[in-house]
Amino acid sequence: MERNKRLAAERARLASGGGTKKQQAQKQAGKQTARERIGMLLDRESFTEHLAFASGSGGEAGDGVIVGYGTISGRLVCVYAQDFTVSGGSLGAMHAKKICAIMDLAYDMKAPIIALIDSGGARIQEGAKALAGYGDIFKRNVRYSGAIPQLSVMLGPCAGGAVYSPALTDAIFMVDQMSQMVITGPKVLKAATGAEVKMEDLGGARMHSEKSGVAHFCAKTEAELFVLVRQFLSYLPDNGAKKACHKRVSEKVSAHLPRDSKTVYDMVPIICGLADENSFFEWSKRYARNLITAFIRLDGQPVGVVANNPKHLAGCIDMDASDKCARFVRFCDCFHIPLLVLEDVSGFIPGVEQESRGLIRHGAKIIYAFAEATVPKITVIVRKAYGGAYVALNSKALGADFVYAWPGAEIAVMGPAGAAAVLHQKDIQASNDPAKALLQFEENYREKVADPFSAAKEALIDDVIEPDETRQRLIESFSILACKDDRADWQKKHGNMPL
Repeated sequence: MERNKRLAAERARLASGGGTKKQQAQKQAGKQTARERIGMLLDRESFTEHLAFASGSGGEAGDGVIVGYGTISGRLVCVYAQDFTVSGGSLGAMHAKKICAIMDLAYDMKAPIIALIDSGGARIQEGAKALAGYGDIFKRNVRYSGAIPQLSVMLGPCAGGAVYSPALTDAIFMVDQMSQMVITGPKVLKAATGAEVKMEDLGGARMHSEKSGVAHFCAKTEAELFVLVRQFLSYLPDNGAKKACHKRVSEKVSAHLPRDSKTVYDMVPIICGLADENSFFEWSKRYARNLITAFIRLDGQPVGVVANNPKHLAGCIDMDASDKCARFVRFCDCFHIPLLVLEDVSGFIPGVEQESRGLIRHGAKIIYAFAEATVPKITVIVRKAYGGAYVALNSKALGADFVYAWPGAEIAVMGPAGAAAVLHQKDIQASNDPAKALLQFEENYREKVADPFSAAKEALIDDVIEPDETRQRLIESFSILACKDDRADWQKKHGNMPL
């Protein structure tokens, strides 16, 4: 009986974390406790704690981190949650050892690892041991990258070297006005440079989801963020969900495409029209909005979508869009998610700023990612497909399994207007009506060179299809490709991707 009482007392001590006062302070700051967060994220009563009694030399409850496993929608996941009420969630040797243990278990079980991060940083009193703990975690982030999904859910501060573990993971989730990620905080920055900046502006959720691109998903509350985490996992293979048939006989995607090729439009309704109902789930929604990256389902099958969005920057590709695209394509390829490209692109964004900052290097990442990817890959040319951007966005030459075009598509080295001006400059200048002559040469180029049937004759596209028949064709095509062997067909250590 005494031992039973001791066990009950020890479990009660662990549940209390850093004590009632600190837990109340956590609540007053608008934050949940570490154990409450685990309960909100996982299926009800599915969590089993691992290494519950492990603690450092100070004997704090759990050494400031709770690790274990449970289920999300019936799928096994491993999780660790830093407890800010215990030494500010700071990382010491035992704290790191527990995290590494659950990461190793996740790898052995081929389960996703989810980090709930809320920490003041390295435990100063432990010195180099704490820093070595970060190194042990980083090593596992890299070793298990592409083998198991790694998710970082930012629920408080994360500063200094600690930020590199989330940066090495597959997806980062942040809460507005609560999550912060900074290498150097405002106080240190002011001391070093004299600059004064608010924490939210330096490393808040809005900055990282809109400007830096570090964060992929953002929500107003913890509860909303956990919903996004659960949704995200539902698109990954082996989630236990049953495949269901979803028909959309009434949706006409052609209604969302303007007749005038120069008219701006939003690509999102077209994506939603092709997808199963309510299955559109956007990745990095606030960042590089000229390119859409999202998950959808086609007849129940998860598919990763890359699409130009003419609503922003005419859908052209810049450095940020290049990075966003390459990152998403490589993620999908890692976890065997088929890829669909919806293309309407007139090229890479020109200009001194983009060129001087390395647009060539960044744009090459798109080419590398698509050429390297071995999952089923399909491209649909919706409207424009010009120049190097056409080649980069999953063309047949890069290894696309199928490339389709809508009847109004234009596939060429450059737009008809520019091509006509270059090819027929002398004829246009000699004409009595240069403007009219330009229009005539432009139309001739559009019909004889940029026309999708010209590309089809050269086997550069597989078929010209009606917009409203696209959903069914995609379902059939991905079904055919379901048996595709997506293992790399060459032996080498790894390529040297432009970074």
